[in-house]
Amino acid sequence: MPRSSCVVYATAIISVHLIIIGVALLVAGVFQNLINNRLKGEITLTEGSKVFGTWKNPPPPVFMEFFFYNVTNPEEFLAGAKPRVTHMGPYTYREYRPKINVTFVDNGTKVSALTPKSFVFVPEMSAGDPSTDSVTTVNIPAVAVMNKLKDVSFWSRTAISMFMSSIGTTMFMTHTVDELLWGFEDPLLSRLQKIKPEVDERFGLMLDKNGSADGEFVYFTGEQNYLEYGRVDTWKGQKLMSFWNTNQSNMINGTDGSAFHPFLTKEERLDVFTADLCRSIYMLFEKEVDVKGIPAYRYTPPRDVFASGKNNPENEGFCLDPEKCLDDGVLNVAVCRKGAPVIVSFPHFYLGDQKYVDAIEGLSPVHEQHQTFLDLNPTTGVPVRAAKRAQINILLDRVNGFPMTRSLNGTVFPIMFLNESVVIDDASAARLHKLLSITLIVAKFPFILIALGVILLVISVLLIIRSHQRKTTAKSETAYSPVSAKVDDPAEKNGTYVGLTPIEKS
Repeated sequence: MPRSSCVVYATAIISVHLIIIGVALLVAGVFQNLINNRLKGEITLTEGSKVFGTWKNPPPPVFMEFFFYNVTNPEEFLAGAKPRVTHMGPYTYREYRPKINVTFVDNGTKVSALTPKSFVFVPEMSAGDPSTDSVTTVNIPAVAVMNKLKDVSFWSRTAISMFMSSIGTTMFMTHTVDELLWGFEDPLLSRLQKIKPEVDERFGLMLDKNGSADGEFVYFTGEQNYLEYGRVDTWKGQKLMSFWNTNQSNMINGTDGSAFHPFLTKEERLDVFTADLCRSIYMLFEKEVDVKGIPAYRYTPPRDVFASGKNNPENEGFCLDPEKCLDDGVLNVAVCRKGAPVIVSFPHFYLGDQKYVDAIEGLSPVHEQHQTFLDLNPTTGVPVRAAKRAQINILLDRVNGFPMTRSLNGTVFPIMFLNESVVIDDASAARLHKLLSITLIVAKFPFILIALGVILLVISVLLIIRSHQRKTTAKSETAYSPVSAKVDDPAEKNGTYVGLTPIEKS
């Protein structure tokens, strides 16, 4: 057999083996399991893992935008008219949130940490100067004091009301954005501090939050079970909170929103514990998105998260007074805000009851602008884009003994909303791209073997057919052909001869 024929048949045999091996690997899932196990081992909160360094000090920049509602008709509102507000903002701050005091506990299966947050103003991303821009809004210290005193005797409330009037306390106040955010000395609180030293004379929506942490978190490392990667075990030493009426409402579920396990699916529910809300929420898959060329799943909180107990029984425990339960889209967090009547919602009461929107002139919820979402790469669980949007409101209701509240009827009044957002930086995106490419190649390796085997087999078959055709042609050219009969030619038969003349007999 010629050498070329041996090569062709050997190639055919190899191609068949490649196809068989590829199919076997595909059916057994060897390479998929290999890459899955490798990722599960790397995506853990352990020293030396691929993600531990970025978990401790996240490289993507986080920005916090503050938007304020400026009240343009406070006197008319107190006289019974619908309040009218205008937007001010954004006032944008770069947020730094490294983890400190990182300590492994429980034989390395968990890790504890504090996450102090610091904020630096970014003027080029802001709509104004927070040190000079003034906002007219609800006098939150006064409302908080009146709500604290609503259960004392009528005469005590009347005396306090007269005292508040004597120092010029009204239902609305005007301060700069800086003062409203980071704090100012309030006249009413200053006088109360002389009577009760534990009262802080300063007030600010972000008072003492610049450089402080929300408390110590203990997280599962995910080394023993990849599904527990980043899950919160305890917050401030508690596995279960005590703010709400039911154990279900007090549960600390999921992660803190900064880490999620790999191999996410569209069907699963992502639980997130939010210290700002003193509760856990959850998110569901909404759609597929693309961020800097990285595929991601978008998860968002459904309407049921802030639905009232009557529409979602899971939320019944968040209403502490059955006679004062709120409707869909809002959450009373006064229990974890030192008694201040703070109501949390999505911006512009997005996903809330329409009555809250209709009560305030100047509100218009928009899905794209006011939705909270997480864009997560499903293979690694890495957040590639996120936006946490929340609104702070104050419940304004009548308090007997305080004449300034006589026209109030339970309005949930918006004060400001925030947008805390992050997008993966280019360097991290490039590393993630590389990892996903390697993962894809390894996972598709059986298909590559099968494709290579099919290509080689086709080439081998074509070469065998061509070789066979060549042999057939060559044999035909060398075979004997029959010769046709010719007419006898005497000259050719006898050659050259001498003619003889016949002799007649006599």
